[in-house]
Amino acid sequence: MITLTVNGKAHQVEVDPDTPLLYVLRNELALNGAKFGCGLGQCGACTVLLDDKPVFSCLVPVAALGARKVRTLEGLQANGKPGPLPSAFEAEQAAQCGYCIAGMIVRAQALLEKNPRPTEEEVRSHLAPNLCRCGTHMRILRAVRRAAEAMGGGVRDVAEQTP
Repeated sequence: MITLTVNGKAHQVEVDPDTPLLYVLRNELALNGAKFGCGLGQCGACTVLLDDKPVFSCLVPVAALGARKVRTLEGLQANGKPGPLPSAFEAEQAAQCGYCIAGMIVRAQALLEKNPRPTEEEVRSHLAPNLCRCGTHMRILRAVRRAAEAMGGGVRDVAEQTP
């Protein structure tokens, strides 16, 4: 039996210790926000937060979690409603097929929690490991900007950057 903390709740699962976290989230805990994309950590569809850092859950065996905390897209809700990032992605219509969006939102959450006023370049760089095959990149960037503003920060302009 393996105990893991996901979205603030302890869960006990009976799985092989080498089972990827992604499979446990989807198959054992019915948390389907993280998607199986490539299984190789190259697309980012399975991104979750592990102690507030984005990771590819397809590459993390549950035995490696220990006492670390996992947060998924479902964990970004506030009082059962979508948080600022999911709301901004919806408002900007950032999803075309929607497959990458959960991973993008989770990765953007990590950035805005660490840096509430990132530059446009910092946003682009931080989201780079997550791929969007539909090409909605500009809408995704607008959604992150909108969410940053809603969260009390914002995306800094080039003129505001310190040398």
